[in-house]
Amino acid sequence: MKKIDTIFDVERQINGLDVASRLDARQTAGPPSGRGPPQLDAGRARTMSKHNPVAKAIAYMFKHDRWDAFTLFLEDGRIRPTNNAAERALRGIALGRTSWLFAGSERDRDRAAFMYSLIVTAMLNDTDPQAWLDDVLALLPNTTASRVPDRLPWNWQPSKRRRAA
Repeated sequence: MKKIDTIFDVERQINGLDVASRLDARQTAGPPSGRGPPQLDAGRARTMSKHNPVAKAIAYMFKHDRWDAFTLFLEDGRIRPTNNAAERALRGIALGRTSWLFAGSERDRDRAAFMYSLIVTAMLNDTDPQAWLDDVLALLPNTTASRVPDRLPWNWQPSKRRRAA
């Protein structure tokens, strides 16, 4: 476990760097063979008790030829060693799933899905969903159809009304 922790220590240090810098940092931490950090090679060779849950997970990775997929982050700076970001993004959906069963009606369910799509789209475009919705909903009654694309999260600029607030 300590060897695997060192991988994540490096990841914490390079978090926020650009793709090329992350890749360079990962590769310079490796052995001369260029096969990745020494802790990965050593971790692969080490044996643990077969009853240890971590050992079972590692054995599963080797047994089913997943080593190349696991170490892909060493060859591409865009890839993270975990899928935590994706799991965090889906957490809200999983938590809300039960609540959404009681939306009241199909129409209410459709509205909730529509609003959720708008909010997530704003977030994915680095736009504050509350500020965006507040501004756009206030401007919408006086917006012509040709101006609607300007109100989408990826094009939105706060209105004079919003900037004044």
